[in-house]
Amino acid sequence: MGQKTMYDTIFARSFSRYDQKKLGYGAFLGCLLIALSFCTVFKPYLGPLPVCKYPLIYSLSALIFPHSVQTKNALTPCIISTMLRITDSSSSLKRRANDTSSSIRMIVNETSSSEIEVVEANKTSSSNETILSNDAISSSIPLSVVNVTFSTNVTMRNGTISSNMSLPADDDDDRMSSSKSTPGINYTSSSSNVAMGNDTISSNMSVSVLSGGEQLKNRRLNLELVILTLIFYCPDVVQEKKKPICNVEARTEFCAMNGDIRIDGKSSTVYMAASPKTGILVENSSWIIRPYARKGDEEAMNSVTKWSVKSGVDAYTAAVPECEQNHRVPAIIFSLGGYAGNNFHDYTDIVIPLYLTSRQFDGEVKFLITNKNPWWINKFQNVLQQLSRYELIDIDREQHVHCFTGVIVGLKRNPKELSIDPSKSPYYSMKDFRQFLKSAYSLKKDTAIKIRDNGGKRRPRLLLLSRKRTRVFTNTNDIARMARRLGYKVVVAEADSNVARVAEIVNSCDVMMGVHGAGLTNMVFLPENAILIQIVPIGGFKWMARTDFEEPSKGMNLRYLEYEIKTEESTLIQQYPPEHVVLSNPYSIQKQGWNAFKSVYLQKQNVNLDINRFRPILLRAIELLHQ
Repeated sequence: MGQKTMYDTIFARSFSRYDQKKLGYGAFLGCLLIALSFCTVFKPYLGPLPVCKYPLIYSLSALIFPHSVQTKNALTPCIISTMLRITDSSSSLKRRANDTSSSIRMIVNETSSSEIEVVEANKTSSSNETILSNDAISSSIPLSVVNVTFSTNVTMRNGTISSNMSLPADDDDDRMSSSKSTPGINYTSSSSNVAMGNDTISSNMSVSVLSGGEQLKNRRLNLELVILTLIFYCPDVVQEKKKPICNVEARTEFCAMNGDIRIDGKSSTVYMAASPKTGILVENSSWIIRPYARKGDEEAMNSVTKWSVKSGVDAYTAAVPECEQNHRVPAIIFSLGGYAGNNFHDYTDIVIPLYLTSRQFDGEVKFLITNKNPWWINKFQNVLQQLSRYELIDIDREQHVHCFTGVIVGLKRNPKELSIDPSKSPYYSMKDFRQFLKSAYSLKKDTAIKIRDNGGKRRPRLLLLSRKRTRVFTNTNDIARMARRLGYKVVVAEADSNVARVAEIVNSCDVMMGVHGAGLTNMVFLPENAILIQIVPIGGFKWMARTDFEEPSKGMNLRYLEYEIKTEESTLIQQYPPEHVVLSNPYSIQKQGWNAFKSVYLQKQNVNLDINRFRPILLRAIELLHQ
């Protein structure tokens, strides 16, 4: 206490009270300036990272640790956070008159390399990944490139990570300017090494700065690669393995894979090759896929070729065929076997699943067809051309091995008929699909007529679907005459293989009626709020009528009416006596199997509609059109 009193006395003698106050303020400002200086010199980089999204983080971590770290516990993942900081201490790089961007390309000089290209323009960026071979690397570097290769050493011992990095010094600019490697300037140092336990991984890394195609006028470049954090909570260090994603669902099976994919049509085999020399490992597995979306229906699936999907086979062994034709877009393999040719199954088993599987590629996908059906291809050429910009490949007849970086074997589909679940990937809906068809066939009508809005000037159009072989209306003219008296403009047409013509007719109508059958599938072309009238024959069709058309129509935003005929309206009464089980007990025929049911109720039955009994259905449809 005495010492403090003595100190205060001496301080008071040396400075006046005013000087003491000034000195205090000065000391405070001095400390503040010192603190700001430290913050300026040692400040962390907190700016936006245009490329520091998942692809860059993944690629940089894969560069430094080709043997990626994984954990047995999914709740303790390994985290590698990196930052790429590039500064140019001189004036900005000279660009072309129309070029407003500079790009940075990072290449790992290995057989299988990652390339990340970042374009900086108005604070926007884009990134992509490509795979290059050693031969391709040198030719892929454009004019005016500065290549900088540096070394990095990272060691992990007993859970502790230490790292050091050597970069070229600033005074090495002379080497850059005097480089005789033209075009471009090469700037190189040693390779990097990573030690993890007993594993040592070596790789070379180069960073290339492009100037928009012109020689660099400003050669001073300071490049710093800063590893901000390397945090590991990992009990084991294992190599990452790719594997095909194969989905087993109620009505379909399909495999989606990326990497070195090779397709041998002669053996109906898809290989997902592994490349241990480059660190690309693939889980060893094998699948058998029948690429037709009606799993569980053996009658349909028996005519579908089985495809083998094999992964994990070494790309450098004779077990995997060499690539003979390489493709830059992904591929989808699907079958035109099964029930292809039946209009209902054409849509529910092929067209809608193909839309679900391929629409995400926006035409940049190739279709590899197995069990080719030229008639089917001609029928749906509008759809195929809208989904793919490329020629179809009859993969069964191909003698060459086709190679892709992405392949889907089989088609996605919803378990329900003629429907799409919008809550599941890829999150399309039946509304999206119908809009796609509207575009593919240039359909004009969006919604059904509202009678109250036109003051009765236009009559609603009724399409009466006729059939020629089975479940035929035997009194079509009587039905049409009665409908006209009620105020309809009647169109009688048959649904044939000319999809464009049928689509135009159906889309022009407000009401469509027909006997249960594949022709009703053309409701996909009806405008919004149109009405579907299904005539249900005898024989226990109720569940089929509901599953095939009633429920799907609701997903298409259509209104649904149903008319069940009586035994007297079926032509089966002319073939069987009243007491026969075909008329009295249809369920006993169903128990005999599908073929027995089909031969009687689908192939032998026609409909003689009771006009007076059916009349209220058409009146109800007019009421709905007033709403």
